[in-house]
Amino acid sequence: MPGFTTIVAPVRDLTAAKAIYTALLGVEPHTDEDFYVGYNVDGCEFGLNPAVLDQGETGPLALVDVDDVRATIETLVAAGAEVVSEPADVGGSAKIAVLADAEGNRFGLRSMG
Repeated sequence: MPGFTTIVAPVRDLTAAKAIYTALLGVEPHTDEDFYVGYNVDGCEFGLNPAVLDQGETGPLALVDVDDVRATIETLVAAGAEVVSEPADVGGSAKIAVLADAEGNRFGLRSMG
């Protein structure tokens, strides 16, 4: 059964956010770049990403890892979800799509292949 494996928070000031979340989480980031700061917290990825602000995200986005992002989108749309953004390459072999439930709550799907 899939579960939420990643949470990405949109931030304008990556340096300030990094200071706060490093203090909160009690660990140093495993990735510390100008475009992304990532932490592993008990097997869950927590990321700070200024680019998602440009994609319309205004709050944290929880993502579920799936084997086939397109097939999962079809299943979720049939169940009433709306596609907010089609799958996009985000580096390596990863693709991320964003959907919304009937109330407008956004969530993401990530596939690694």
